[in-house]
Amino acid sequence: MPAKNGKQFIERIDQANPRVWIDGERVDGRLSDHAAFRGLMTTQAELYDLQHHPDYRERMTYCSPSTGDAVGLSFKQPVTKEDLAKRREMMTLWGERHHGLLGRSPDYMNTGLMAFYAAAGLLGEKKPEFADRMRAYYVYCRERDISLSHAFVQPHASRFDELLEDGSISSCAARIVERNQEGIVVNGAFLLATQGVTTDEILVYPPASPYMPEEDSPRTFAFAVPNNLPGMRWICRESLAQGVSAYDYPLSSRFDEMDTLVLFEDVLVPWERVFILGDERLSMRFFNASGFHVHCGHQVLCRYVAKTEFALGILFYMAETLDRASYPSTIDKITEVIAFFETLKSLLIASEAGAAPDRFGSMLPDRRPIWTANVLFPKMYPRMIELIQLLGGSSVIMIPSERDFASESSEAMERYLRGAGIDACSKTALFRLAWDLSSSGFAGRQTLYERFFFGDQSVVAGRLYHAFTDKEACIGKVKAFLRPKDE
Repeated sequence: MPAKNGKQFIERIDQANPRVWIDGERVDGRLSDHAAFRGLMTTQAELYDLQHHPDYRERMTYCSPSTGDAVGLSFKQPVTKEDLAKRREMMTLWGERHHGLLGRSPDYMNTGLMAFYAAAGLLGEKKPEFADRMRAYYVYCRERDISLSHAFVQPHASRFDELLEDGSISSCAARIVERNQEGIVVNGAFLLATQGVTTDEILVYPPASPYMPEEDSPRTFAFAVPNNLPGMRWICRESLAQGVSAYDYPLSSRFDEMDTLVLFEDVLVPWERVFILGDERLSMRFFNASGFHVHCGHQVLCRYVAKTEFALGILFYMAETLDRASYPSTIDKITEVIAFFETLKSLLIASEAGAAPDRFGSMLPDRRPIWTANVLFPKMYPRMIELIQLLGGSSVIMIPSERDFASESSEAMERYLRGAGIDACSKTALFRLAWDLSSSGFAGRQTLYERFFFGDQSVVAGRLYHAFTDKEACIGKVKAFLRPKDE
């Protein structure tokens, strides 16, 4: 199957029927019928439908080098700056449809897998079959439009080798417990596998230990599997997709990406899906050298721009309906977000302008603008949310429901809750949107997710610090200034 449409996406997820638990009960029936997943899956389906829309098809897909079929453009390895621009246009089209609210829209992991494919030769330095498997898996995903989630993070308890000195409680870190002719058998757990149950497959790649790396560690591996293998279980967090009314919950009803704890209980992973096995040095080297964070950062920056533009639109509209657009205090608030928006757009273009070919033949975006955005956005985003709250004030709190406007109270609400040039129902819809982005449970999850999207702030800052190659030039200018004039 080449680039799929929305109907095919939903049918494939429903047919997979993974073992999913939410609120203490196993999900029975199709995921697309369940309130916790229905809205998100409908949104994802709309994204996939764009691949077949006559106005967008040429910008969303490209010709497969294997079959000649139209396949998703986010799988395409960029080899020129023009390729990067085409990828940006495609990712922006999807980003504007979900307003930057989907951290795991399909183009994110499509991009990550492309980076791994391009660097696959590193995996074959000792055993060529590992490189062959990665390349084959990439082609498999590209030609079937496989949707992917990933699991990199293990629960906190997994970080201890032993919890008690007497060893009565052993480590629960994910590990290989058996190797046989069919593959490896894995036990353990990973958390925050966002959209894991609403994607076809999951890429599992726990970070290797940087301390005293082992040659054959049972805790070091990378593999990809369907989400319904025997022994896999998914435990969901509380759903934030509250209610069924898109009026009352305009964002959470459509964009709540379920985060999960995925359990591997004696799961057999076939050899053809194993890409790294035991070698901690190779695991660390491959992840860094592949440019995963740089290529994915390009996609994420497109999302940042879309999300900031959406927040800016909400602020402008709020100012109009409150008749405060000309207030100096309002202008100050909105100008902050305009500056954020223009900064992110500039960083995106700069990342492409400074791109250069890497050792794998990819046109790699300039990492410094991308990692600058990764440092800035987790700080900018909470401020944007605060500005929405400050501008909206009580209007973000006084938000009746859709049913109230169908009740006997509707006439009074139309009289007292109307805005400048807007009726009460429309104004309330706007401020319910502002509330869902700034103050609801969905809003809290969005803010926390952005804070840690690419890691702890010290990790993200470290990437930019070590990528900054002009340190000596900066110091040289200062030394030259301090140098006595007669030298």
